Amino acid sequence: MEITVLIAEDEENIRKLVASYLTREGYRVIQAKDGQEAVEYFEDLGDSVSLVVLDIMMPRMDGYEVCRKIRELSDVPVVMLTARDTEYDEINGFAYGADEYISKPFSPAILIARIKNLLRRSGQGQAEDYKMGNLEIRYQERMVLVDGKPIILTPREFDLLCYLVQNRNIALSREQILTRVWDADYDGDDRTVDTHIKCLRAKLKDAQVRIATVRKVGYKFEV
Repeated sequence: MEITVLIAEDEENIRKLVASYLTREGYRVIQAKDGQEAVEYFEDLGDSVSLVVLDIMMPRMDGYEVCRKIRELSDVPVVMLTARDTEYDEINGFAYGADEYISKPFSPAILIARIKNLLRRSGQGQAEDYKMGNLEIRYQERMVLVDGKPIILTPREFDLLCYLVQNRNIALSREQILTRVWDADYDGDDRTVDTHIKCLRAKLKDAQVRIATVRKVGYKFEV
């Protein structure tokens, strides 16, 4: 299922930066340069929009008003961006129906992670079958194939691979991986991540993908 994200941001450099990260994740991106254009796009696209990213301070119509109009039509997830980091602005954003509130400057990787969480919570962007080159993941069957041949993974290795794939091209720290793939209360050595990555690399050595080491951070699944 194609996921469409509508971005409304009057600062072109920020809009294009966010769009590039979303496109890299495989999302379809619609860009609006002001609030009025965002509303017009949303009315035209209707239910095909999966999530909206709104800047608050925009010409013609601010993000609060855009969010209010969107809420009259849909319960689509909405992320609000603002250069003003005040409690009032955050509360106001939620009062208009926003689901997330992120202050500028922000990390694009964190924004993408928040977007993915919102999509999961709304029933979109859920784990699904994946194919890239000669690698295939059949999520419901919990099966991995390379060149059509099954690769035997442990349950933890499978979950780790799926998490990496769902966050492809994003650098993930060992702590992030432990929290998500193991559990939030895991208190063991984070070197267990390195051990599992080593095993995955060995088993996927013939796959046309790469689990890269990101120095001083962790790992990144590259396609």
